[in-house]
Amino acid sequence: MLVKNKPKFHTADEYRQLEEAAEFRNEYRDGEIVKMTGGTINHSQIIGNIYAFLKSALRGKNARPFMIDLRLWIPRYRRGTYPDVMVVEGELVCTEGRKDEILNPVLIVEVLSKSTKDFDKDDKFRLYRSIPEFREYVLVNQSEFLVTQYIKNESNDWLFREYEGESAIVSFAALEVQMSMSDIYELVVFETDETELPQ
Repeated sequence: MLVKNKPKFHTADEYRQLEEAAEFRNEYRDGEIVKMTGGTINHSQIIGNIYAFLKSALRGKNARPFMIDLRLWIPRYRRGTYPDVMVVEGELVCTEGRKDEILNPVLIVEVLSKSTKDFDKDDKFRLYRSIPEFREYVLVNQSEFLVTQYIKNESNDWLFREYEGESAIVSFAALEVQMSMSDIYELVVFETDETELPQ
């Protein structure tokens, strides 16, 4: 009979110390440290396109974007993760004593991959919804012109929108800026079977 080894438990502070010296990024899941998968060329291109656009569009406004290397801490679920793109409005709130872990994004963008798309759509969205400031979630398909979006309204209900096709215009409601689908997918080459690269 095979005996499955129980994952080693780490405190949040142990995880943070390990991340400071880690060669690859890892998520923290309430005691368990999970290595993140690598991305694809399309994944990286889309993240860069969205970040560069938001960096320019938000210049002079009370909001700033971050991408992929800044950790998000979700206190209610004791989770540490690295969203593809985040935007913070106003003052940046960090975990006490940290400068590498934020708590208050208003917008999160995830570029979907084959290995994480179900988790991003369901479980991760549930975790993100526990963040009081969070009010917009954008999921970008890397294999076709397709963006899905969830927007929190004044009644705290989440509204669903979908954008499809190269001519569509995506409206980031929380930021009051729009980005064309062609800009999101600039230099992206769609392939029928794109292999994820090791990180």
